[in-house]
Amino acid sequence: MNQRVAVVSGGLGGLGTAICQALAARGCRVVAADAHPSEARISAFRSSLDGHPVDVAELDVTDASACDALISDTLARHGSLDILVNAAGIIRDATLRKMSSEQWHSVLRVNLDGVFNLCRAAIAPMTERGYGRIVNISSVNGQSGQFGQTNYSAAKAGLHGFTMALAKEAARKGVTVNSVAPGYIDTEMTRSIREDIRAGIVASIPVGRMGRPTDIARTVCFLCEDDADYITGALIPVNGGMFTSF
Repeated sequence: MNQRVAVVSGGLGGLGTAICQALAARGCRVVAADAHPSEARISAFRSSLDGHPVDVAELDVTDASACDALISDTLARHGSLDILVNAAGIIRDATLRKMSSEQWHSVLRVNLDGVFNLCRAAIAPMTERGYGRIVNISSVNGQSGQFGQTNYSAAKAGLHGFTMALAKEAARKGVTVNSVAPGYIDTEMTRSIREDIRAGIVASIPVGRMGRPTDIARTVCFLCEDDADYITGALIPVNGGMFTSF
């Protein structure tokens, strides 16, 4: 993966940071794209990189023109785009009876439309060059559903349907497209869960712990390797056995 060029959306988030770290450590030239790249967040992000250089770019994934511009700028600065990781995501939880239209549409716009916007911008340069790795971050809740998350569960399930369809379109052109479905991962978001609820979640996970961001990052890196060229259209669950299926 040395000198491969990677764009990671949601790059300053808990999972995004770990993915950027892992790709940079393997020699990739990484662009961390994030909707809220404040100085404090960038400083914390850079301090975690062990000296590996990573570009940071502001990006609203719901803005198609901004996604086009980011991919164009990456191509102009680095000469290619080899890897795209769609890790940007939000939650707006509520039961369906109490969910507003804005809560529904905001989650779909970021978690699904954002993937469409970046993939549409990236797929032409990848297929024209005959090489590419696209990894979309889904969720166990897109497989099993989750109380209070009809919006998020629908978006993440839809994301893998998108992954499978794009994998078929790009398969003969050297581009693989896969999804990774994390379970509960130890990030700032899950640390904010009330302690008794958090303990119940951990008790429901067969391996007896929440996942680490590095568990997801290593899986993403595996799918981005040249040697993973026969894996496409797959959904890789990384959930500690919390949800299993054929």
